[in-house]
Amino acid sequence: MRKSWLPAYLALGTVWGCSFIFIELGLEFLTPFGVTFTRCALGAITLLIILKIRKAKLPTQKSTWRKLWVVAMLLNVVPGVLFAFAQQYITSVLAGIINATTPLMTLVFILLLFREEKLKPEQIIGLLVGALGVMTVVGVWKELGDNQLIGVIALLLAVSCYGASYPYSTRNVVPLGLRPEALATGQLIMATLTLLPLFIFNGVLGNAPRIESAIAMLLLGVFGSGFAYIWNFYITASAGSAIASTVTYLTPVVAVVIGWLYLGEEVFWHEIIGALIVITGALISQGRLNRLIIFK
Repeated sequence: MRKSWLPAYLALGTVWGCSFIFIELGLEFLTPFGVTFTRCALGAITLLIILKIRKAKLPTQKSTWRKLWVVAMLLNVVPGVLFAFAQQYITSVLAGIINATTPLMTLVFILLLFREEKLKPEQIIGLLVGALGVMTVVGVWKELGDNQLIGVIALLLAVSCYGASYPYSTRNVVPLGLRPEALATGQLIMATLTLLPLFIFNGVLGNAPRIESAIAMLLLGVFGSGFAYIWNFYITASAGSAIASTVTYLTPVVAVVIGWLYLGEEVFWHEIIGALIVITGALISQGRLNRLIIFK
């Protein structure tokens, strides 16, 4: 089972790690609404083609479409707009690092709204360690530099949506037993329809896009919001919501490297240390650190 979902896991982490620089480039000619709509629309078109090739069918029950709309709101619409909005005020490096708090947010929602078991001591410790990591990432003891507080707040709200989406999908969508590509396509269709009025109202800045920016949006839509959600549903179904959410451990590594190499963004020591603390907190809260110690 581990071998079956690991390639998708690595591919998803890499694609989503690159998405922050794609968003940065897309904001040159699109608003946050425009970036989010474009990536969802391109992703939906990509998945409809894949669905046709694989001869799979979209869901038919209205209740399924309602559940997919909830997933779309939690995983595409709200966080998509918030991330694009936030990246007007922060670097893509910081966006990628804060995105690594998703497993902690997932645990919070599992414990508060979706949990089946009692709160464990290591989970409380893990959440506290994770909170310390977030404060270290943003550098609470100093000014944010080129980053602005409004961007950090928007990112944390976006990651909270991600955290709620994983346990919701595990409880309400995965048990439907539908093919991952059908679920992902339905999700992106609902996201695209929801975002369409916002795109019409305020989606384009009016600037002529550079070739690099246009290619970035194409890659963001086809891979970041197309293939990525097939992989995401597949990993969640195969390994569970807790493991699926840890794909965000890979995204800050990719985001930091790409942001540093391509955009020349500065990487501060506290961002790296904070990211490691966040990951450690997530490992503690999910009990993985104890298992690693015992295994060794």
